[in-house]
Amino acid sequence: MPEKSTTPTITALLDELAADPNAVLKAYAANTAFRAATAEELTNPDNPFRRPVRPADLAWLDYAPVLPEERQLLLSGLLGHRMLRNVYDAENALLPPRANDPAGADGARFHSPENRLLGALARPVLENHLFGYLDEGREELAEPTADAVKSLVREYSERRAAEPHAAFATAAGRKDAQSAATFLLIQTGVFLPASHSAVGRAALAETALAHPGLKSALGDIWRAWALAAPEYHAMFQGAGLTSSPAAYWQFSLGTSLARGNHLLHLALAGDRLPEFLGAATHFLIDLAASAAPLRDALRQSLDLRAAYFGTIEPLTPDQAAALVDTFLGPLPERFGPGVVAAFHRGFTDAARIAGRWDRDLTEQLVWADRIEDYKTAAEGIQHKLVTEKITVDLDTFVESHEETSTTHVHDEHRLVMVESGQMHFWNNVTHRIALSEGDKLLIPTSRLHGSVVLSGTCVYHQPIIPEEMFREFVAD
Repeated sequence: MPEKSTTPTITALLDELAADPNAVLKAYAANTAFRAATAEELTNPDNPFRRPVRPADLAWLDYAPVLPEERQLLLSGLLGHRMLRNVYDAENALLPPRANDPAGADGARFHSPENRLLGALARPVLENHLFGYLDEGREELAEPTADAVKSLVREYSERRAAEPHAAFATAAGRKDAQSAATFLLIQTGVFLPASHSAVGRAALAETALAHPGLKSALGDIWRAWALAAPEYHAMFQGAGLTSSPAAYWQFSLGTSLARGNHLLHLALAGDRLPEFLGAATHFLIDLAASAAPLRDALRQSLDLRAAYFGTIEPLTPDQAAALVDTFLGPLPERFGPGVVAAFHRGFTDAARIAGRWDRDLTEQLVWADRIEDYKTAAEGIQHKLVTEKITVDLDTFVESHEETSTTHVHDEHRLVMVESGQMHFWNNVTHRIALSEGDKLLIPTSRLHGSVVLSGTCVYHQPIIPEEMFREFVAD
């Protein structure tokens, strides 16, 4: 008797998951490679597949709608970009530095057919949630011509060269500049490999008949990245780090993931090549303008040679504009002005994402360097709450020894008030902040952090602080 077909069961499962986008993501995040972190997993240099997502938070997060621009730094943005990077990376071969049992087990789950199938279902949900906002507020070209785009690109290149990302000077100017520069290097290592991988994927596209020079132009970018690998890896080793992009997974800002995810998103969408070419043009201009100030910040704060950034040649405004001709080539003539409009969309969207990354990273660096100020602010806010008998929403946690909170952000300002026990609080790989009975710390909205309980039990409270009260106690 023939075996009963399992096709109806699979079809029913797919129909059920497709009917509820959040069910898709919950099923995807149930992969044990994405389980919440333990106390020993603050970093994972030997296991590129171990990527905590905080799956329990998906019980209340809603990924069905587009995430508005003003909410991109909140929790669904961070966890969404973590999941989306995992979806993309599951299609690539990943090797740990050496064979080890944890990496073997997690790697099998990471690359399993089930995980890749669920990832294929999750991908459009996540891309819509995370990137759908880009269609709002975009200033379109008045006249979609190559000359108009070249003029915009030339002006952007001049401005970027004159005004490097603020985060570079912010890192070098911190009291603990070494910790800040370490965090800056980690963030750079989150999106540089992903962005170059996107370029490599785009170079595989079959474009030779329509644009004979495109494959070689993209291939040259990938080849330069591959040839600079020794300098790139040595830069991280000089800082006491590894260049594995997932090694410091818990310390990857959502905006750092977003920069790479945006390029991968466009490179893997076969019908969005002109948008990708615009985004890639922005990437090259931004990288060329950032290389020298970023190298200088790393040298000043970490005494790091950072020779990798010396391999990146600066671009003059005219050279930047010439990238438009290189990448668009004959496409506008062959496919019409829509190609130019799409190129412009990709370029301006990438610039928006990079700008948000700079602001997010700058704020994270400032907060991490001013922890004592935020402890003082927390004392003042708690005093005000008690003396003025102000009632605010509050969450209370009772956690046991080594219970760990995978790094995350809050969607509102919160106090951490330890009633009893001890915990370690962290926002960087460089050190841990000890909190014990009576200690308080103010955590602003969207600031990345995590913790682990050190005592047998730790009881702590998190009052939610209104914006007006936060501004009363926190100076810019």
